[in-house]
Amino acid sequence: MAENCTRKLIVEICNANNLMPKDGQGTASAYAIVDFAGQRRRTKTKFRDLNPVWDEKLEFLVHDIGSMASEILEINLYNDKKIGKRSNFLGKIKLAGTVFVSAGAESLAYYSLEKRSVFSQVKGEIGVKIFYVDEEAAPTPPEQKEETAEEKPPEEEKPAEENKEEAPKEEEKPNPPPPESSNPQDAVAASTSETNPAPEEEKNQPLANKEEPPTETAKYKAETGKSTELIINNLELRSLSADHNRIGYDLVDPMPFLYVRVVKAKVANKEPACPLHAKIVIGTHSIKTKTQIDRDWDQVFAFDKERLNSSSLEVSVWTEEGKNEEAPSSLVESCLGTVPFDLQEVPKRVPPDSPLAPQWYSLESESETGNDVMVAVWVGTQADEAFQEAWQSDSGGLIPETRAKVYLSPKLWYLRLTVIQTQDLQLDLVSEAKVRSPEIFVKALLGAQLFKTSRTQVGSAWNEDLVFVAAEPFEPFLVVKVEDASNGQSVGEVKIHVSSIDRRIDDKTEVKSRWFNLIGGENKPYAGRIHVRVCLEGGYHVLDEAAHVTSDVRATAKQLTKPPIGLLDVGIRGANNLLPVKTKDGPCGTTDAYVVAKYGPKWIRTRTILDRFNPHWNEQYTWDVYDPCTVLTIGVFDNGRYKGDKDVSIGKVRIRLSTLDTNKVYRNSYTLTVLSPDGAKKMGEIEIAIRFCCSSWLSLIQAYGSPMLPRMHHVSPLGPAQQDILRYTAMRIVTARLARSEPALGQEVVQFMLDSDAHVWSMRRSKANWFRVVGCLSCVASLVCWLDEIRTWVYPPTTVLVHGLLVAAVVCSHLVLPTIFMYAFLILALRLRYCRRIPYNVESRLSYIDVVSPDELDEEFDEFPTNKSSDTIRIRYDRLRALASRVQTLLGDVAAQGERLEALFSWKDPRATGILLVFCLFVSLLFYLVPLKVLVLGAGFYYIRHPRFRDDMPSIPINFFRRLPSLSDQIM
Repeated sequence: MAENCTRKLIVEICNANNLMPKDGQGTASAYAIVDFAGQRRRTKTKFRDLNPVWDEKLEFLVHDIGSMASEILEINLYNDKKIGKRSNFLGKIKLAGTVFVSAGAESLAYYSLEKRSVFSQVKGEIGVKIFYVDEEAAPTPPEQKEETAEEKPPEEEKPAEENKEEAPKEEEKPNPPPPESSNPQDAVAASTSETNPAPEEEKNQPLANKEEPPTETAKYKAETGKSTELIINNLELRSLSADHNRIGYDLVDPMPFLYVRVVKAKVANKEPACPLHAKIVIGTHSIKTKTQIDRDWDQVFAFDKERLNSSSLEVSVWTEEGKNEEAPSSLVESCLGTVPFDLQEVPKRVPPDSPLAPQWYSLESESETGNDVMVAVWVGTQADEAFQEAWQSDSGGLIPETRAKVYLSPKLWYLRLTVIQTQDLQLDLVSEAKVRSPEIFVKALLGAQLFKTSRTQVGSAWNEDLVFVAAEPFEPFLVVKVEDASNGQSVGEVKIHVSSIDRRIDDKTEVKSRWFNLIGGENKPYAGRIHVRVCLEGGYHVLDEAAHVTSDVRATAKQLTKPPIGLLDVGIRGANNLLPVKTKDGPCGTTDAYVVAKYGPKWIRTRTILDRFNPHWNEQYTWDVYDPCTVLTIGVFDNGRYKGDKDVSIGKVRIRLSTLDTNKVYRNSYTLTVLSPDGAKKMGEIEIAIRFCCSSWLSLIQAYGSPMLPRMHHVSPLGPAQQDILRYTAMRIVTARLARSEPALGQEVVQFMLDSDAHVWSMRRSKANWFRVVGCLSCVASLVCWLDEIRTWVYPPTTVLVHGLLVAAVVCSHLVLPTIFMYAFLILALRLRYCRRIPYNVESRLSYIDVVSPDELDEEFDEFPTNKSSDTIRIRYDRLRALASRVQTLLGDVAAQGERLEALFSWKDPRATGILLVFCLFVSLLFYLVPLKVLVLGAGFYYIRHPRFRDDMPSIPINFFRRLPSLSDQIM
């Protein structure tokens, strides 16, 4: 952003709902005080109204645009104490600068009012709109600046009512000193706002009533009709690209690199149009710059110092002078001179030291004199700011596909189209004569997404919702078509500009319905009307990855984003003992490995280390954490894209952040296992260092009590089947967008990271899930076995002890629950000693990849629809039928138990229900006459009675329940 641009923050206080009565008469007279960056503004007072409406715009000056995201906007609501003498605090909200959006992207957002202390009585919510406007500041002459600095604007008289009121000392915050500013006008404005905490009416007037020159944002929107929301994305990208400069690289090892920066050359005896290039030689390493006529290269080369095989460096300049007669296709190169460097004398540089300034060196040559080259040579690490754009010896130089990059997933929205009804349709007369009541349906298209409504007769209403996934930048049009179901012909269509669709962030924002004229074609300029309601839903989180490995749960609308609760630092150190993936120079194998990590919308890709089985990347990245119950996904791939092939997956690591201790570094090696149709194969190990930093334990604990998904998912939930369809649609959109990046993040890479095949049928996953259920029920099974041992007197001393515990529990029943919870506390405290200190990862044993058969693996990797032979399909179908028959029998048995219980109370078996009737009467009299403790003690002794008093046959209640009827005999 240019230096002569200023930014203003506009806070529109719209309304408040359901405020706490404070005046003793069941009402409140509310006004709002807004504080931002040392500036304070105040709204008018709305007397005796628990649902006040202000619709006032308050204007603030942003002194530092770069640090706006770290500023806090605080809005306090007070009750005017002229009306009531009680405590006048009604509530407050605090918003971080990260929720501010540019003009044109704002929307009404409601925030629940928060307490100031534990004893505050607060309820209700406040609706606000917050946006900023960038405008070009007019240059002020020096004389006018001096006069402005000396003269202060006269203060207007305040109304009598406002002069009388004073906020209580215990509720008002001291005004901070005005920020220092180089502009005297800013200083005067800050001092005026400080002396007048309740602003005058002039400052609180809406912006529409002020005559101001049009801003750059307004000009851009007027000329192009587009929103300026891309400014936010540019700021985010700038912060993401600065990862390597703002983190300390403390989780990885420093890697020494020899940096050579060749800037330009001066040649004395050559024509200005003569092309030149520089050549750098270190032992067997040789690289040259690009050929330039202007002799200005300004290129940086980074050589891995540990792999250098020489102690000297030579920088030479070469000229290309015409063609050789014997070889017309080649140019004649002549050396203008060389500059030698002793690598033992090269200085070292470690950030934050300033960059080393290049110097002129004379080129040594026997035939040429007066030639110079500007070079800078130093030894640094991968933390050097020149490393990212330098030619790197370990990653193949300047190949785009091998460079380290940061990617962002596109911002996804749900687009909801509600089809209400149609009117005045111009149907085909022939089809209308054949069909007395023709049926129609509506088809909507957004890019490649297609959804249809149900069929209905002409004149009827649908009121059906069609939900799409829209990605920024949006598709230009949403196409809505009305089709005749009798002949399949289109009645008419309308194209809706996606950029003109309203946005909402909650269910309280009302979206107005609209009528659109249908266009039937060239011969039908008017084919009827359609009534729809369409909006972009910003209150949902668009799921673009499998639900069990989600890494982001924030709502789409930026206004609903809360401040981050911590930072996640990931150091990708290296890999060990990688297996060869592709062949090179005959039978020899090689691996060109790189790492991709994903958390939230941010993807990172390390540089590719070519032809090494033990690569060391030593790159460190950081993410903002908004929810601790999320998953970091790290994948290792072999780079084949730079040679025109596809990338091959080597393995994947998943780490859930909730399993990490805060402010602790985890440095571990994880096994990389890849599953293929040939079976599971261990490809090596990756070494990663992770640190989850959290500054506030309170925010971290509060996150565990808040819902995982935003409010709209619970107020207006989407169906499970609809969510699955939208999730796979979002996955396809993210995959396509990242594949169009430069350099591209391949489709196979994105799908592997997002687990896009998690919904595909797999016998291996079915077995794994079945044994997971068995594992969860193993504790219950163990408890049942223990009780059976007690009641059968397998260990008589234990059974006698249980008798004593039963007597104690009945006599001192008030101590049962305290004892249970104290026992649970001691068990959990003792198990802390055996807590696993290594973060959990993908478990091979749990995935059952070692015991899976080759045919089951082949079925798992089969395409859909299948292309296998009929014999193979028949075998798999018979196997699936055998498995389904067992599941069918199990479901029938479970249903029969519930039906027997239902039959007991519905008089299906009159004798069984009559027995239950008499039993209930007898038990009610027994509980009335005998104390409960005696009954419990007697039932306990009867259950654990000695085997001498037991019968080997089933008990009477079990026999009675098994004889009850079910619906199994009524199924064909």
